[in-house]
Parts: sequence; C-alpha cells; structure tokens
Amino acid sequence: MTRADAPPGDELLLRGGLIVDGSGHDPVVGDVLVRAGQLAAVGGRIDAPGARVVDADGLAVAPGFIDMHAHSDLAVLADGDHRAKVTQGVTTEVVGQDGLSYAPVTDETMAIVREQIAGWNGTLEGVDLAWRSVAGYLAEIDRRGSATNVAYLLPQGTIRMNVIGTGDRPASAADLAAMRAQVDQGMRAGAFGLSSGLTYVPGAFASTDELVALCEVVARHGGFYAPHQRSYGAGALDAYAEMVDVARRARCALHLTHATMNFPENRGRAGELLALVDRALSAGVDVTLDSYPYLPGSTTLSALLPSRAAVGGPEATLARLRDVGERAWIAHQVEVVGSDGCHGVPVDWATIEIAGVRDAALGDRVGRTVARIAADERRPPVEVFFDLLLADRLGTSILQHVGDEQNVREIMRHRRHTGGSDGILVGAKPHPRAAGTFPRYLGRYVREEGVLSLAEMIVHLAARPAERLGLHDRGRIAEGLVADVVVFDPATVADRATPDEPRLTAAGIPWVLVGGTPVIEDGERTGARPGGALRHSSRTR
Repeated sequence: MTRADAPPGDELLLRGGLIVDGSGHDPVVGDVLVRAGQLAAVGGRIDAPGARVVDADGLAVAPGFIDMHAHSDLAVLADGDHRAKVTQGVTTEVVGQDGLSYAPVTDETMAIVREQIAGWNGTLEGVDLAWRSVAGYLAEIDRRGSATNVAYLLPQGTIRMNVIGTGDRPASAADLAAMRAQVDQGMRAGAFGLSSGLTYVPGAFASTDELVALCEVVARHGGFYAPHQRSYGAGALDAYAEMVDVARRARCALHLTHATMNFPENRGRAGELLALVDRALSAGVDVTLDSYPYLPGSTTLSALLPSRAAVGGPEATLARLRDVGERAWIAHQVEVVGSDGCHGVPVDWATIEIAGVRDAALGDRVGRTVARIAADERRPPVEVFFDLLLADRLGTSILQHVGDEQNVREIMRHRRHTGGSDGILVGAKPHPRAAGTFPRYLGRYVREEGVLSLAEMIVHLAARPAERLGLHDRGRIAEGLVADVVVFDPATVADRATPDEPRLTAAGIPWVLVGGTPVIEDGERTGARPGGALRHSSRTR
C-alpha cells in the first residue's frame, strides 16, 4: 500500500479497495471516504479534493472487528499500545467476562477479585484501581483513552460477592433485591448485559432461579446474558440447556460465550449443541454465540480446583492447599471424581500446559505440562499442581489442550455465530489466540479452508456482533456510520502467533481505523488512543 504525498487532513480516502461491507453480499470494488470520524461516502469513484489518499487496490476494506469475549479489563487502562488487539483489526472489545471483573465492587471485593483473576488480567501492581462503580470504571477508560472501544458486561460473580460473600448459600429475598439493584444501576450506567462464571467462585453457587431474577433486570434494559456455563465437558449439553432456560424464563437475550464442546467426551458432538440452539431460536429465544478458532482452552491453574476449595477467597484457598487433609480431598476430586472446576472431567495432567506465572522465579515451568514437570522432578503431578499454586499465589495461567477441530468448524458455520478471542494478555506464553484470532479466521478458515466465504466471515466478525450489542452505528461499511475500519490483504492476512511465540502480530493488516483515526498505519502502531467506553442505551420496559 502506498500513501499520497499530501499531508494528513480531516479526510481520508481509501481508494479502489474491495469493499466487504458486512451485509453478507458479494464484495465490490470502490472508494471509501472517511470524514470527521464517520464514513462520509461509500462505493464507486469518489472525488475528494484535498483528502489524504490511501491506495487500497487489491486490499479488502471491512468494518472493524468486534471481539465478543475479551479479557482486556485492565489492559485497556495500562497498555497504551494494546498491540495484540489492534494489529489484528479489533476496534471494539467486550470485557467484564466470566462473571468476575472490577465493577461494581466494594473495597473488600476489589481486593479479592484483583487477586482471584490475576492470571487473567495481572494486578497492575502499584496502580490504584480507585473506582468502585461501573460509571467510575467507564469514566476511567475515557479519561485515559484506549486503542479500542470498550463495552462492559456486569460480572454476576462479583455482584454476588458484594452482597453474599464467597460462601455457598442460597440468596435470600433481601440478597436478591440487593443484587438486582446493583444490576439495575450498572445497566443504567451503560453496561451491555450480565456475564457469569458458573465454574468460578462465587458465581458457581447461584441457582437457576437466582440467575433468572438477575436476567429479568437485564432484559428490562434491553441487554443480554453472556454466561460461562456450569460445564463444557461432562454434562455440557445440560449446562447449555440451563442457560437457554434462564433466557427463556427471564425473556432475556442470550449470548453463549466461548461456545465449545471440549474434552474427549464431546468429540464430534457440536451438532447436538447447535440443534439445541436452533430449537431455542424456533421457540423465540434470542440466542447468539461466539467461539475462538483454536483447539486449546485457556484459564488459570486455580480454576481446576473444586469450587469448595475457593470459598472464602484466595487466602482461604491457599490455607487449604497447605492442609494435608484438604489436599487429599482436593486430589481425589481433581484426579478421580472430576471437579466442577474442570467441568466434571478428571484432569489429564498431560493436557495442562503452564502459560504464565506471576512470580518470575517460577519461569522455568512455563511451556511445560504439569505431567512433564512431574516426570522431570520425579513426583506426583497433583503435588506439582498444589505446590505451584502455593508458590505462585494462584496467579498461574494455563493452556488446556482439550479441543476438537470438527466441533470448532461446525460451530463457526452457525448462522448466529460471532468471533471472540477469550484472549489472556498476561504471562510469558499466553494463548496465541490473544494476538491471532481474527486473522486466523480470515487466513486459515476463509482463504485456506473455505469454511466460510469472506463476505460471510465479515458478518460473523463485525456486523452480527454489532447487532447483538445494539451498536447500530457500527459493524458495517455504510454512509453515516462510525469509521471503525480494517484494511487487510485477503491473499496474505494470517495469524503469526504460535505457542512458542504467542505475541507475534498478524500479517497482512496494514491499516486499522478507530473512529476514523488510524491506530495502525502502513502496518505500524501509530500510538493514537481514540477509543473509549461505549455505553449501552438502556431501554427500560
């Protein structure tokens, strides 16, 4: 791509690109004019004297990608470059995932959550996370500026912690009223919906009725429910069915996050999940889903623990891991019974690869499986598991090699599918999906495999996510919409991130605009932070 000699101005003209507009229709060659942050004109030959001209011949011009499942809650505040996301064409991220995030919180729950999900987001040591409300968190994003736009989901587990604590007890009528009030306040502040993490404490202790009660409030504001359900392994289909039931009873839109069918028990069974989704759609339930185009999963090592072991917060968990009797019980749950934290499946230590550690002194563990470490040290794998959790204070992240390629392909073809990276950005060797999800969809699954056409894939990665979020001013290349735009080469776009080099940025994406401002220009990060917090327009009923 070449640029004109004219200096940058208020107008940017993308000349002669292949416009993939997000409608699903065949792409057409034409010009796109960006003015004052909007798409001022689209298609044909556009005359724009004085505009800065970008030669887009042979390149695709598409709406910016929307990451429907991101773990950038702190990264958007601390990482000005945010290179992992913008270099792959992501212009909007949905954070607050899996039922645990940083607003709304109390002083006590902020301290717990900051430690509990350090393996997802780090802790930003030395940085005061001063806000306590959703409005405060969104205002902090706006104050700092962000490379991407940010949409926030209310974390059900954090809200339960605010009201009930980390213990396993039913919510009383007063508890429900208090949690519903926090959901209502958060939705009014601009949250797009509610997430849950039903294999994580304390969200896992919520009953179906409790979830329905919270989702009723979300539905009144026109938001959606995005659950990490109770299992993606043994009993996965029952867990999906429960989420559909919650949405049906609450009359709430449903977005099934990282919709996978993992572990050997579920190989080749994606069709059963999709049949359940289709039945729900036919019954009038508004369902969408997202997935990532990789086989390994990614979470924290502590997530494999049974939920009972996490009651009381991180310090209580660490105390249990020091207790001989508790260790014996946990070992039986993890290795024989199949803990709820590992989706009801006994852990195969050969599938658990250490991706990142909080304590740099433990760095020699990174890149090895628990089984390999145990063999090298000539001791039982479960002892390696316990001792690493203790030494790293629960801050270890992992890759879990439990996916199935047939399932991945079948799920991404579904008419209600969207893209989500579920990308963890911290650690020495995070999952490569954090830097590679969207170019991998375009390179491997469009160009090389033909699983979807280019026009279809852009619907999945931009238009349908924007529709789910109610962002009617984004997700398409059309006059009058916000100029969130990605320009890429369909012949060369590819993910380069690998398990060994997980932070390698994508190939073939030379330009990315957020609100009309280039954040990637000729393949280089510009340093601009034109993004900010998006706020859901609450439509109470």
